[in-house]
Amino acid sequence: MPTDERTATVFLPGGPIIYTLRHSARARSLRAVIHPERGVVVTVPATRVGRLDGERRAAEFLGQRESWVRRHLARQAAEDAVLATRGGARDGGSMPYLGELHRVWVVPAVSGVRRSDVAHLADTRELVIHRIATERRTDPQVMERWLRERARDTIDEAIARHAPALSVSPAAVTLRDPRSRWGSASRQGRLSFSWRLILAPPAALETVVVHELAHLRVFGHGPRFWALVATRQPDHRTWRRWLHDHATGLHTALIPRSAS
Repeated sequence: MPTDERTATVFLPGGPIIYTLRHSARARSLRAVIHPERGVVVTVPATRVGRLDGERRAAEFLGQRESWVRRHLARQAAEDAVLATRGGARDGGSMPYLGELHRVWVVPAVSGVRRSDVAHLADTRELVIHRIATERRTDPQVMERWLRERARDTIDEAIARHAPALSVSPAAVTLRDPRSRWGSASRQGRLSFSWRLILAPPAALETVVVHELAHLRVFGHGPRFWALVATRQPDHRTWRRWLHDHATGLHTALIPRSAS
């Protein structure tokens, strides 16, 4: 198998740290990341030596970076506490839309309406879920369908603005819900985007659209590629960083929860 993983524990001066040890055939060196949902993940090349001595090497690696690991875990815990107070897509909760927090309300749909839907009250930053009496979907599922429709329209509009200037034309555009990237492009001209971009500020969504469109002309991330992206989105670094820093919030935005 190209990748396998298991849970391990390293005992450090600041206390034990539970982490996921991954052996990956694609990895060329040992690396550690703080995953928004899984915590500390250490990847070791899936070589014979790596498999025999991976846990010792991972423990040594984390020990050398203990302050960095604990700093990021603390920041993640603080962010989770803030997110828990929002409540998500439920009556009285709040969630981001177009980069701004909106209050969510759930009300019965008027008589005769056949499908639950969502209304955006832009002036008051509110999202109102109108539920029909026979609705089987949860509030987050109703909200997600509406958001996917808004994302499709917004991404299509962004492509229409930027593609001609970049002299490209996508062969196909799909919306998905990936966990590790906001967009992708194939050499066959197919583009894919996360529907969750509609939760982010419009400039962040535009940055991802320009990024993937630029890949239809230049694959790889060399100087020529970034120069091309900058012609349409000069502040792309700012918004790429924003998406990185707010990934957890966007991926958990609709989950109904409350602070414990």
